Amino acid sequence: MAVAEESHFGRAAARLGMAQPPLSQRIARLERELGVRLFERTSRQVTITEAGTLLLAEARELLARSESFLATARRIRDGETGLLRAALSPDISGETVAALLAAFRRHHAGLELELHELSTAQQLAGFASHDLDVGLIHHPCDVAGLELGPVLRRDLGVLLPRDTAQAGLAEVPLASLTGYDLILFPRDSAPAVYDDLLTACARGGYTPAAVRHGQGASFVRGLVLSAGAVALVPRDTQPAATGERDPDLVWRPLAGAPLAWRHSVAWPKGRGDAAVGAFADAATQALRTTAGARAETTARPLHLRPASEFWL
Repeated sequence: MAVAEESHFGRAAARLGMAQPPLSQRIARLERELGVRLFERTSRQVTITEAGTLLLAEARELLARSESFLATARRIRDGETGLLRAALSPDISGETVAALLAAFRRHHAGLELELHELSTAQQLAGFASHDLDVGLIHHPCDVAGLELGPVLRRDLGVLLPRDTAQAGLAEVPLASLTGYDLILFPRDSAPAVYDDLLTACARGGYTPAAVRHGQGASFVRGLVLSAGAVALVPRDTQPAATGERDPDLVWRPLAGAPLAWRHSVAWPKGRGDAAVGAFADAATQALRTTAGARAETTARPLHLRPASEFWL
């Protein structure tokens, strides 16, 4: 194209930022590969042949498609298009999900986000099977082979019937919950977190007589009201049940904030890109603004260790 438009090898070479001999050699090689003569050469000028003229339009289209192809590749590289398979744990509130999606779409409208609700155990399996690109996990868990974003802490409080003595306290000591069953998420969704929570409760003087399993807000509410049980949850997890609007239940912080859930965005090592980074930023910001999460201030190991060695 450059030689045809300049009608001169020297000017075409200068335009292309190369020396004239290699350009002449490339044109000759192209003519051999195509089996047609593209230019008539004299000592004073270069004239495109009829075959060259016919092929020039095709060449322009090929170059345009090549540039479009490279531009698309750059957008994918920069996280501006394509598909990102992501996951959040079931305890993330609707407000946090909405804030995350809004922030992500503001900056990456051309990127399709396939968002799933998966436990930490399910996310780890998804990373191992290459079915998941990025997720928000609970710590501690086995993070071998993963890269992590900032660790954020969400303090746990207690959800209990409004007519109990503990409901009248501004902060509830763990030991005062003795006699209540405890409602927890199923252990197989995050075994290490589950074990750590029970260990921390025991250290705080509370060993529940029984552990009941539930996650849905309505189900947990029913258990608290009718089964002599309490739930340890962040305030943002069940907005309809934890605020003062509920006539039967109340949420209270734990004295000394001894318990917390710890999260971070995770993705397979070496597979992080601009899209993963954008999701990590959006998730971190959403947790801070809607769930009251804050950065973990004490360095803690994030790999699996015996549950007795951890405080949440």
